Amino acid sequence: MALMRFDPFRDIDRLAEQALAGARTARSLPMEALRRGDQFIIALDVPGITSEDIDVTIERNVIEITARRRPLRQDGDQLIVDERPQGEFRRQLFLGDNLDANQLSAAVADGVLTLTVPVSAQNKPRKVAIGTAGEAHETTATASAPRQTVDA
Repeated sequence: MALMRFDPFRDIDRLAEQALAGARTARSLPMEALRRGDQFIIALDVPGITSEDIDVTIERNVIEITARRRPLRQDGDQLIVDERPQGEFRRQLFLGDNLDANQLSAAVADGVLTLTVPVSAQNKPRKVAIGTAGEAHETTATASAPRQTVDA
């Protein structure tokens, strides 16, 4: 014997969620982004989606992630409950000019798509050589106009 609790608002909530599914598309691929040293790491949740069902494309400085989740059911199955989001999910990320999109790498493990984008070589922090005060003064004096003296 199966015991089920009766909730008259359950179907209303389910219908409201389905109607608003289009508004939740951006949240369907929750994301975490961080900088670790000279690279940016972006992690997106893609539970139940295989690497064959994920596309990552780059055009200029825009990364587009498309993931497809297919229903588990087959012909002849009797559907009892279907609350899992299905279909195609997209997310666009706009990269700054300081990142090297050509070196982007992607990997999927344990339901997480991880994108790694290195900082471009010209935008990495670099050490600037500092000369002595005498060298800086000489450089400035030779570059400036001749000095005039005023008799007092």
